[in-house]
Amino acid sequence: MSVVHDYHVHSNYSDGTQMPRMLAAAEEAGLRAVGFADHCNVSDRESLRTGKREYGINLDRTYPLRREAIESLRDQYDLRVFDAVELDYDPQDESEIAAFLDEADFDYAIGSVHRVEGTNVQRSAPFADLSERERRAFVDDYYERLADLVESELFAIAAHVDLPERTPELRGYTTPDHHEMLADALGRSRTVPEINAGRALRDYGEFHPEPEFWAALRERGVEFVAGSDSHEPDEIHQRKRALDEHFAEREAEPIRLFD
Repeated sequence: MSVVHDYHVHSNYSDGTQMPRMLAAAEEAGLRAVGFADHCNVSDRESLRTGKREYGINLDRTYPLRREAIESLRDQYDLRVFDAVELDYDPQDESEIAAFLDEADFDYAIGSVHRVEGTNVQRSAPFADLSERERRAFVDDYYERLADLVESELFAIAAHVDLPERTPELRGYTTPDHHEMLADALGRSRTVPEINAGRALRDYGEFHPEPEFWAALRERGVEFVAGSDSHEPDEIHQRKRALDEHFAEREAEPIRLFD
């Protein structure tokens, strides 16, 4: 069950490594296709607009330059290279997201929920002093927002669909009801989740989605693409091998978005 298409890698156009180095590593790892899905946020809210400029995550402005680079690199590597995006989703930004995707015309878009009401899901500090009830309510809001993402039909792929599990203070607050709600939404949608290896070989030590969630999705016939979520060249080969093993253990095979 070899993974040959990796739909989720990052470059220096967000928080990853230069594209030639990432492509050389992907080619060496035996991939046949790789998708640069750099982070992007198109919200007009001042705090998000300021933050993305400060951290240099400006794909909303720089995607034409990255596209030129991708087009020139395609002839240099024995790989199919996709021009994609990982776009932050918030229901209040749907019109801006739809307009941007229509204008930019990426090969595909990955949708992610990284923040709920401005709070980053992956950071421990905001949750350290919260009560169990408050943490549970935050996780509830995360899954409701993720279901909205799926139902929007704006995205080909839903990224790391149980992201709160990465954060120690939120781990364990995901419930079977969350699994059922999101599995039902994905079962009705053209959007597919990814098997995401972003923390499988690091501190979290698990793939997204975790095993019980994976089972709920498979009960509804939901299939998956493979996404290493690699930011550095060395991660690509390690995560591809881990994804190969993950799919093989489940006697499953990742789907491809394109022939």
